[in-house]
Amino acid sequence: MHEFPVLPLGPLNIELSTLIAITVSVIVTFLIAKLAVRNLSVENPSKMQNFLEWVVDFVHGLISSAMPLNRVKPFLSLGMTLIMFIFISNLLGLPFGIVTETHHAYESIGITEEMLEEKGGHLEIAWWKSPTADISVTAGLALIVFVIVHFLGLKQNTKHYLKHYFQPYPVFLPINLIETISKPVTLALRLFANIYAGEVLIATILMLGWIGTPFLIAWQGFSIFVGAIQAFLFTMLTMVYISQAAVHDEDHH
Repeated sequence: MHEFPVLPLGPLNIELSTLIAITVSVIVTFLIAKLAVRNLSVENPSKMQNFLEWVVDFVHGLISSAMPLNRVKPFLSLGMTLIMFIFISNLLGLPFGIVTETHHAYESIGITEEMLEEKGGHLEIAWWKSPTADISVTAGLALIVFVIVHFLGLKQNTKHYLKHYFQPYPVFLPINLIETISKPVTLALRLFANIYAGEVLIATILMLGWIGTPFLIAWQGFSIFVGAIQAFLFTMLTMVYISQAAVHDEDHH
């Protein structure tokens, strides 16, 4: 297996392949969003504009399935950003891998003499992977969602938000707190596990050489589907959690 270069930054160890890939994800997401809203036209919409309208309608429908229609608009941009960024991040590791070989130690990026000795003096360094194949990235996304959900709950639905921790009876407070903590944990682990497992399988298939080519093509096609499903689930669950925390039941009537 490849080794990933690590950049020590104070108490943190930053994996360079993840940092590079997540930077690319941000740039690609921004460029797609920017290009999609360029030269908007009512009479003669471009293919990109038609695609954007389809995505907006899809995300609008997704959010409206979790909360009343009159509450959808403020969360549309959040939903669009999440589903685009996660989908793009999920697919970044599929097209190619950037791997270099080394026979020397590079302490500055965490490649030690001991690691070289374990690999027989020859080490392959991977500089590229899907950002969401890193638990720190998916945990960061889940933490952002956690903060947004509870901030909106306290701000927009204070009374009922606090009250739900003691329902149906006050003795259920510990269980409700565990449920609250488990939501971002499962969000992070579900996304990470699916994308990481896919990349491990791709790395395994690549070891087969040309014999694995048909399997690689088939799995990459399936990985696009998995990446789309995971982006959809993460965004959908985010909107469900926001609705549960910030939208009072009376808003549904």
